[in-house]
Amino acid sequence: MENKEGTKSQNAENVLDHFNLFRQPQYLRMFEKKKCEFENPAPAEEVEKIREWTKSWEYREKNFAREAISINPSKACQPLGAIFAAVGFEGTLPFVHGSQGCVAYFRSHFSRHFKEPSSCVSSSMTEDAAVFGGLNNMIDGLANSYSLYKPKMIAVSTTCMAEVIGDDLNAFIKNARDKGSIPKDFDVPFAHTPSFVGSHVTGYDNMMKGILSYFWDGKAQTIPPLQRKPVDRINIIGGFDPYTVGNMRELKRILNLMGVNYLIISDNSDVWDTPTDGIFRMYDGGTKLADISEAIHSKATISIQGFCTEKTLSYIAEKGQETTAFHCPIGVRATDELLMEISRLSGKPIPEELERERGRLVDAIADSTAHIHGKRFALFGDPDMALGLTGFLLELGAEPVHVLCTNGGKEWEEKAKALLNSSPFGKNGNVYAGKDLWHMRSLLFTEPVDFLIGNTYAKYLERDTGTPLIRIGFPLFDRHHHHRYPIWGYQGGLNVLVWILDKIFDEMDKNTIVPAKSDYSFDIIR
Repeated sequence: MENKEGTKSQNAENVLDHFNLFRQPQYLRMFEKKKCEFENPAPAEEVEKIREWTKSWEYREKNFAREAISINPSKACQPLGAIFAAVGFEGTLPFVHGSQGCVAYFRSHFSRHFKEPSSCVSSSMTEDAAVFGGLNNMIDGLANSYSLYKPKMIAVSTTCMAEVIGDDLNAFIKNARDKGSIPKDFDVPFAHTPSFVGSHVTGYDNMMKGILSYFWDGKAQTIPPLQRKPVDRINIIGGFDPYTVGNMRELKRILNLMGVNYLIISDNSDVWDTPTDGIFRMYDGGTKLADISEAIHSKATISIQGFCTEKTLSYIAEKGQETTAFHCPIGVRATDELLMEISRLSGKPIPEELERERGRLVDAIADSTAHIHGKRFALFGDPDMALGLTGFLLELGAEPVHVLCTNGGKEWEEKAKALLNSSPFGKNGNVYAGKDLWHMRSLLFTEPVDFLIGNTYAKYLERDTGTPLIRIGFPLFDRHHHHRYPIWGYQGGLNVLVWILDKIFDEMDKNTIVPAKSDYSFDIIR
């Protein structure tokens, strides 16, 4: 394409990034022409008038009164969570019974967050399968997946299409075995994960329970159910965790320091952090398949994120194990409670090394409290993440004013309110279960805060409302490698503290950037 000077703006010697390419005059003219001829735009004055009205309390009341529509909800659908759970097992290929487009979205979502290839296949259902059912797609899909990708296990979940027409995964997988698509003894656990209810958190829970029940209840009735024989070992389930690479490794470090006999159920820390050394690893790490069956014999199971594992923990408890759940142990108190529970269940003392790490976090908080104390925050995220971050903010002396969770329900709301009421710094806070990011926009305009904590999609709230964004959560598409750092434990609390402080100091620098006008003291000390 040539610009107005007649020279090419994009060629092999002058390759422009799209940010700069679309600022070229020819593109600006094209966009303006498209807007005038095809978008039927309202007058600019009317647009601005309405935009200003949407910042008002009057609009906020109308916004919060809506019931029939969701605008930019902060959640994804069930199969995404099912895939997350599945890849944490040795040699496991997630198989989604549904359309190719859905699975492309799931793969890209994980690849963009973790900056790693994310393997997942589809039964490629199209119009004919929507009418006649997807049995043939399942038969062919399992055969191709088994032959081409050589997995040790295939974990099957569903999308909207398969659920609406009522495809029966158990019957379909049995038919595929009978047709010879997969060997009779090949492991294919499954979970129904309808995308139109719940969220990715629900999908994680459904798939985790599906995999455990497949192995513990007799591998789809091909062998007798397992009989539990208790051993002195603790199971750990991490939940849907966007920081799984850093968190799982930090958690294992802590458990090893304590000398605990443990088993991680679904460990995906390696598959999303493979080295570049000339070897492609479609499957890396993960919980050994033999260990899934062994997990039934453990004395107890700890879930690090209770809202991710409600059905799973209930199922495990039915087998006779003690279960306990946490909500993203971020900071001093939450880590204390986790370590004391691990110590109680294992009989192992908390070592001095961890006590010293605790002291270092307390010292870091004390060093920085003057900058954080009294700062007002809005935050949103998954149920466990939102609780963990809220608790840590209260511990820092910050004030969580708006705590929003799209995929939170009544139980989450009660826990969040109790958490705010437990501290004087939470007295002005409110919780919003089931609300979306358009609700958050109204909150930020009508009751402004100093900072916003959330995922990448909150950058548009930052631009619109001017509220500085601290990126914590899932997904993070526009920042790299945060998932490699833990947020759990004392070291994780220190990481979160640094991220918060960095944003506070960035804003201070932004507001004191002009010498002798806004920067009277030429201060380089914070």
